[in-house]
Amino acid sequence: MDEDSRYEAVRSRDARFDGEFFFGVATTGIYCRPSCPAVTPKRRNVRFFMTAAAAQGSGFRACRRCRPDAVPGSAEWNVRADVVGRAMRLIGDGVVDREGVAGLAVRLGYSARQVQRQLTAELGAGPVALARAQRAHTARVLVQTTDLPITEIAFASGFASVRQFNDTIRAVYASTPSELRTSAPQPPAKSPAKELDRTPANGADPAAEPSAGIPLRLAHRGPYQSAAVFDLLQREAVPGIEEVTGTPGRRTYRRTLSLPYGTGIVAVDERPGTLKGRPHTGGWLDARLHLTDHRDLTTAVQRLRRLLDLDADPYAVDERLGADPRLGPLVAARPGLRSPGAADPEELAVRALVGRAESERLVRRYGRTLDAPSGSLTHLFPEPSVLAEALPGDPLGGLVTALADGTVRLDVGADRDDAQAALLALPGMDAATVAVVRARALGDPDVAPPGADIPDAWRPWRSYAVQHLLAAGELELP
Repeated sequence: MDEDSRYEAVRSRDARFDGEFFFGVATTGIYCRPSCPAVTPKRRNVRFFMTAAAAQGSGFRACRRCRPDAVPGSAEWNVRADVVGRAMRLIGDGVVDREGVAGLAVRLGYSARQVQRQLTAELGAGPVALARAQRAHTARVLVQTTDLPITEIAFASGFASVRQFNDTIRAVYASTPSELRTSAPQPPAKSPAKELDRTPANGADPAAEPSAGIPLRLAHRGPYQSAAVFDLLQREAVPGIEEVTGTPGRRTYRRTLSLPYGTGIVAVDERPGTLKGRPHTGGWLDARLHLTDHRDLTTAVQRLRRLLDLDADPYAVDERLGADPRLGPLVAARPGLRSPGAADPEELAVRALVGRAESERLVRRYGRTLDAPSGSLTHLFPEPSVLAEALPGDPLGGLVTALADGTVRLDVGADRDDAQAALLALPGMDAATVAVVRARALGDPDVAPPGADIPDAWRPWRSYAVQHLLAAGELELP
């Protein structure tokens, strides 16, 4: 998009571009999402930015009305496999907060100066600024959805000091942390939950608010076929680490997570795919996170978003696939169908290789027991290093050993082609299993299972085409 087309999107308040770019208004010093309901500013007063961090770095503060920091992430990072795309996924996972820019650079295989230069040239902000914007958003969530002391929130959000935290909140939100807390919209008196995170600007009615844990609204752009995603999660659920309860249309998916600083139990509620008989044009899924360490909030949210494919651009996918004579009717029947990913890429690889029943056995025998089990959720999935030590001669041993020693990398910053080549070199890994790992664990939107009738004309969205064929019963995978 050029700047004129971006301005047209702002004039029409087009929510399709929320998160794809931001605009700042020079006369007010405020930056917004494209769908902001405020009066459209004059073109000469508008500046455009690729990221919220770039807008903040130019001195603009977040709009209190549209909350641009709460939009879905850019779908571009799902598609791109270059260093900028990989860096954005790693920053989203909290790598800069945990390992610094040097750690980010090592994971990408570049020098810190090269990473800084490439990100700044393309996005208008370097890794530190991008991580700072993310920390500010995490802090706002904790300030407005929990009763944690402000000092504890500062460090839980990844800030090095309370002073740095206070200065950032003032710069980004033009408020003190205490003012943010008191200005949060209050829920109905019967509910203890405060305003939820990532609220979209389209005014859809929220589902019932959760009453425990950190409540979140996981925003998505465009229509979202939650029934298909929850059907898949229910079929694949491994007892002990996952469960799906409720009836279709009102199901809740819960699972355990092993996180950098501790553990977590997350819950996401299904949301009907239609509103008054028509597909939602945008909205969110309600979620609750119970974390042993609040520093894991950002990472846990990002892993849920990847699992549920919430940062996809359904408009681009449906436009391309819907024009195909074979896929057109399928896309019309299920607009916004997603290609689910993985909450833990290494876990997904093991499960893809051994299947559900064997995965349950591995959980019971080698998984770490939660300090505080929650209902049927009792374990964490066993780490590759534990399985490698326990199963040295097992067919699974080659995979878990490679994951444990770093021969195979499946984190969000991994090079997809390198990972695929490394997986195919392992004993017991066939092309079909590797295709599943590439599509799900590595989040590649353009994977065709070997032997399936998936033409190149469906690029770059073949993973989504596969989901349409599976949903229509026109394709079966082992």
